[in-house]
Amino acid sequence: SKFAHELSGGMQQRVGLARALAANPDVLLMDEPFSALDPLIRRQLQDEFIKLSKILKKTTIFITHDLDEAVRIGDRIAIMRDGRMVQIGTAEDIVMHPADDYVADFVAGISRLKVVHAHAVMQPINGPVPADAPRVDEAETLSTLINLAIDDDHPIIVQDSGRDVGVITRADLLRTVIEGTEVS
Repeated sequence: SKFAHELSGGMQQRVGLARALAANPDVLLMDEPFSALDPLIRRQLQDEFIKLSKILKKTTIFITHDLDEAVRIGDRIAIMRDGRMVQIGTAEDIVMHPADDYVADFVAGISRLKVVHAHAVMQPINGPVPADAPRVDEAETLSTLINLAIDDDHPIIVQDSGRDVGVITRADLLRTVIEGTEVS
C-alpha cells in the first residue's frame, strides 16, 4: 500500500532483492546493495542475504568496496586494481597470501581471528598426542583456537572427518597472529 519511494532504505533494498529473485536468475548481480544503509540495518540485511544464499543456492556476484562485507558474505573474493583483477581466492587465502603489496595493504586491517582456520595453522602430527587434548575441526577459526589454548595447556589436535590430521601449539597461534603468516 506504499510506493517504493515511501519505504525506508532497508525496505527498498528488501523489495529490490525480492524483485530480482522473482525472475529466478541463474546468476544474481548486486552492486553495492547495502552501502547506503545505516550499520544496524546493513548488518540485518547482510544476515538475511546470507540465509537466503544458503537456501536458494544462487551464484551471486556481489560488488562492494567494503572488505569486511566481502569477507563476511563471500565464499570467494576478487580484488581489483585499475580495472583488472589482481587476486581471487577465499578470504583466508587473500589475507594469508596476498598476491602483491597492493593486496597486502588492502587487507592489512582485516582481523585474522575470524578469517584464518585451523588447517592453515596446523603442523603435521609427529608422535603420540595426549588423549585429553582438545580436538577441533580443520575449519575452526583462529579466534576459537586461541580461546582453547587459553583454557587448556595441551596442544590442539585438528581433525578432518573425525580423524586426527594436525596439531597446533600456543607458539603456532602466536606466530600466526603476530606475523600474519602460516606456520611453516
